[in-house]
Amino acid sequence: MLPLYTETKNNLQIELRQSVHASPHLHKSLEFVYVMKGTLELGVGDMLYHMEEGDLGIVFPELIHHYQVFDSSECMAYYLLASPSMADAFGSVMQQKSPEYPVIAAENVHPDIRYALDTLYKLDQGSSLYYKWRPEGSPENRIREVLQQAYVNVIMARCLPCITLIDKSMVGSDDIIYRMVSYITGKFREPLTLTQMAHDLGISPYALSRIFSGTFHRNFNQYLNEVRLEYAAELLHRTDEPITDICMDVGFGSQRTFNRVFMEHFHTSPREFRSHQWAADEAHGRGKDTETRRA
Repeated sequence: MLPLYTETKNNLQIELRQSVHASPHLHKSLEFVYVMKGTLELGVGDMLYHMEEGDLGIVFPELIHHYQVFDSSECMAYYLLASPSMADAFGSVMQQKSPEYPVIAAENVHPDIRYALDTLYKLDQGSSLYYKWRPEGSPENRIREVLQQAYVNVIMARCLPCITLIDKSMVGSDDIIYRMVSYITGKFREPLTLTQMAHDLGISPYALSRIFSGTFHRNFNQYLNEVRLEYAAELLHRTDEPITDICMDVGFGSQRTFNRVFMEHFHTSPREFRSHQWAADEAHGRGKDTETRRA
């Protein structure tokens, strides 16, 4: 999953999944990662932080971050993305500040945090009949949203005493990596070339290519396509927008190219991906995000 610099339909997304390498990216969400098994490297700005089992990482909105996995054993973690509105009591803190050291060691992680993560995951999976999907705006759905917001605030409240806050301007926000990620996430829907990007950023195409290879571990076109594909996957899952429109919305010039690179990345077609995601939502009791999804 490569979270994008866009707001998704849901205010909260939580996954318990295998940890994998994720290239530098940024988004408007507050992000928590809690290591369940193995180890994980969390990169924020131009620093890399090692995480062990039970450690908690926290990334405030609009900060460049990435993940690397060097452990050959099984590595699993909770990944929680929450809209800043879910922790609005801490809005000014998230907007202006950032953790100086964004990892809380296991022995300092309050038990309430693990309990909140477990509960948020169960709510998301629809484990209780009462919290299964209901029409948008229904009392049951509203109660679920209030509970989600409460648990996100609990996590933030338990984290803040364990971290030192510094100004966001001190977290590598002026480096070329930040400018590159900001550029692509702001323009990925448009026709883009490496040469054009290099010109706009005031750097040579050769130097830009070297950065993609050395830092992102993929070339310009691969990274651009990944950004477009992850956004397309979100639209396929969360909306009923026609696939032909999604193809153009995310910046692909033709549906033939879109279908080919989507298959290479997800190992399934866009239509099959959508069907699988909607079926999984139904199986977990989450229902439809809209009342008029089209096949």
